[in-house]
Amino acid sequence: MAISFSAGGICTLNPTDLQSVDKDVFALLVTGEECAAAFRNPREQVIFTNKRIIAADTQGLSGKRKSYATLPYGKVNFFSIQTTGSIGDASDSELTLSFCNGAEVTFRVIGNTDFGKLSRMIAEYIL
Repeated sequence: MAISFSAGGICTLNPTDLQSVDKDVFALLVTGEECAAAFRNPREQVIFTNKRIIAADTQGLSGKRKSYATLPYGKVNFFSIQTTGSIGDASDSELTLSFCNGAEVTFRVIGNTDFGKLSRMIAEYIL
């Protein structure tokens, strides 16, 4: 199931390095936009940039068909983080974003992630 910023849902992801981000995502970036964090599962990637969240979904049996959804931080009403450890180096944690259209998306992250850094970046853009 593709990540939907309008329908909500839960997506389980693993942290990944920025070098593994789908190269087509970089074609979507605007001037001054940079990737800050990336997460993935076998068919989806979620990239947090300094301006928005980009969800890339690989579709079909061949994996050639892809869809991209973006959401600027200005559309986030609030967010919450639930960690199993310290906020700076948590594993098996969740980030829930609530959008102005009423939808909520939860990203369940399996693997160590600096949720403090991610939280500060999101807060900077929605406050």
